[in-house]
Amino acid sequence: MVLNAIWVAFILVGFVVALFKLMQGDVQIFTKILTGLFDTAKTGFDISLGLVGVMSLWLGIMKIGERAGMIAMFARALDPLFRRIFPDIPPAHPASGSMVMNFSANMLGLDNAATPLGLKAMKELQEINPNKEVASNPMIMFLVLNTAGVTLIPTSVIAIRQSMAASQGLVGFNAADIFLPTLIATFVSFCAGLFVVARVQRISLVNGPIAIFVFGFGGLMGGLYAWVSGLPADEMARTIGLIGSLIIFSIIALFVAVGAIRRINVYEAFVDGAKDGFQVAITIIPYLIAILVAISVFRTTGGMDYIVSAVGSAVAAIGLPTDWVAALPVGLMRPLSGSGARGLMVDVMTTYGVGTFQGTLACIIQGSTETTFYVLAVYFGSVNIKNTRYALACGLFADLVALIAAIFIAYAFFG
Repeated sequence: MVLNAIWVAFILVGFVVALFKLMQGDVQIFTKILTGLFDTAKTGFDISLGLVGVMSLWLGIMKIGERAGMIAMFARALDPLFRRIFPDIPPAHPASGSMVMNFSANMLGLDNAATPLGLKAMKELQEINPNKEVASNPMIMFLVLNTAGVTLIPTSVIAIRQSMAASQGLVGFNAADIFLPTLIATFVSFCAGLFVVARVQRISLVNGPIAIFVFGFGGLMGGLYAWVSGLPADEMARTIGLIGSLIIFSIIALFVAVGAIRRINVYEAFVDGAKDGFQVAITIIPYLIAILVAISVFRTTGGMDYIVSAVGSAVAAIGLPTDWVAALPVGLMRPLSGSGARGLMVDVMTTYGVGTFQGTLACIIQGSTETTFYVLAVYFGSVNIKNTRYALACGLFADLVALIAAIFIAYAFFG
């Protein structure tokens, strides 16, 4: 398991570096490590505890939207686009519906609902796969777009930012100001994944639904950026936060209104979803603490600083700004492990501050990239695919594009 190897490496490399520093006369190094371990464990618990309320709120609202049929509505809206992207799937095949539902759930931040739908889609794609041990073209396209898909609302990232802002004493902090930058970065990643797989599979992207999606969505993002780019930095941040808050609350109001119109028990639906949110937040605690304590050892001994400094020196040598380097570990970890990247994101916000450029960039990276290795392993493993062909290469290409896009977008909005 990749995360296991990374966790062991952080601890053991940190121990070796600490021994080296001890031999150089730093007699306080192991005391610093233990203090950092205890402080980090408490920080991880506090963050997770703060997530309970936010995740319960959001998953409660999402459950209302699900029962009100809003997820199905998203699915119907995306269906014309998906028929062009997956030409090898027979018309009206059940896999199409499952894939559209999976993407719709991912867009709305319904990770718990998205995974079962994705696994169901893979099982249905396997039924029409002529070689049961080799990934088919639709499988590869589905998984690359799944890892590079557009995220409408980065729920967990916003929740963690808000929780940490409260713990750092920031009053009036708007964690939703990363909404538009993250949305743009995920859109760029989605387009990169779509274009690279379409090129390999010789799928023509010159058609109405794809053009409407790409140019319509891209034009909307470009228009929003053109609107806010001329504003002073402080006003731009407030405007982005307002846009994010307005859209997110509008979705909440829409879900509640549609649920009420369709006479579902909105309150009961919210409570059922909130129970799931409580469980999700509690489940995160051991994983977050585990990765945070390993990062704490690696950072306290100076291991993280050596890597960041080396990259920063190389970047500075060619005359480029280096503010983004501190958030780079999040981008490097993200394709390997979601919990590992989450821990690094928290570490960056703890070290530099939630409202700093470095902390904001770390959140944008976390919200705009995906755990490519994990997704491919779980989804292909569920149908016993042994030859994944070029799926990993295309997925990592989309991740790289998303990372680069996130850095440029962060400078455009917050630099």
